[in-house]
Amino acid sequence: MGNGNWVVTAEYYSDTYRTEFIRRGLETKDEALKALRAALHTYSPSKNIVEKRRRVYRFAEQESYLVVIKGKLTEWECTLRIAELVSDSSDPAVATRARGDGDAAGAADGPQDRIPPGY
Repeated sequence: MGNGNWVVTAEYYSDTYRTEFIRRGLETKDEALKALRAALHTYSPSKNIVEKRRRVYRFAEQESYLVVIKGKLTEWECTLRIAELVSDSSDPAVATRARGDGDAAGAADGPQDRIPPGY
């Protein structure tokens, strides 16, 4: 697995709200989208689900999907999406790489995170 900044995540509620990383270290957004689309038809929240039917909904104008899995006894929903790492307090260079060419003028377009003092 590479050191890319892109990930594929699953978000769901199971006793508590959870975010699970399905794939990490993807190099490009296109690679992350490909992994996301592959996960739509294979990802399962639990080995205990006996899948009878799967419906996949794409959120309008977004790169995320709602997956509804109907099992024998239950129905389960999750949201699968991609995300790009844009800040890492242990590696400030991440933010520069996430901006692309390192152009400071483009920095205002993205998240306005700051590195806490002492990092």
